[in-house]
Amino acid sequence: MNTLPHLTRRTLPLLAAALIFSVTAPAAIAQTAPAPTWSQEDTLRIAKEVQKKLGGLTNYSVFDWITFGFHGKTVVLRGYASRPILKSDAANAVKGIAGIESVDNQIEVLPNSPNDDRIRAAVYNRIYTQATLAKYNANQGSLARAMGPGGRSVALMAGGITNDPPIGFHAIHIIVKNGNVALYGVVNNETDKAIAGMQANSAPGAFSVDNDLIVQGSAKSQGK
Repeated sequence: MNTLPHLTRRTLPLLAAALIFSVTAPAAIAQTAPAPTWSQEDTLRIAKEVQKKLGGLTNYSVFDWITFGFHGKTVVLRGYASRPILKSDAANAVKGIAGIESVDNQIEVLPNSPNDDRIRAAVYNRIYTQATLAKYNANQGSLARAMGPGGRSVALMAGGITNDPPIGFHAIHIIVKNGNVALYGVVNNETDKAIAGMQANSAPGAFSVDNDLIVQGSAKSQGK
């Protein structure tokens, strides 16, 4: 069985978000003249630099999800940010990379909702206290444990978890919008993916769960 590598806090956003990149061509302009592009060598270089910059975002958490793509010499950012500052920080982090002409920031800022925060806390605990899934969290435990020494109670955190999210590496990201949950990230096998989905579905308050976890080694996780 494949296992996830040991990651430091500085590198955790890189794999936690999977950061899948692709060359995109919006349908609305597909029949116009092709946009100028980089060479294959420059494309790979820029992709690695974008990954590095996004991976260095210290406020990227288990409750956020960022991917990127290219259209011509424009970097297109997509995903979800639980705080507005993450959206702007992501764009600022990549716009200065040599060769990038512009940044199309399509990251959606999630609503500021105490109810969604309660659901985030509930889903987090249902997933990361499950024995089979504990390996996907560097803290190997509950939300209270993930808050580190002197961490606050789960009941208190449920009211403001977006602004003070759990620390450490998390392979399974939890996106909550208006009570609806989506799971993103990479897991080792289909069984773990199914268990994560069932655990999220059992969390009180969750209206629906969309399980978009990728199984490591699958064609999708390899960008095929």
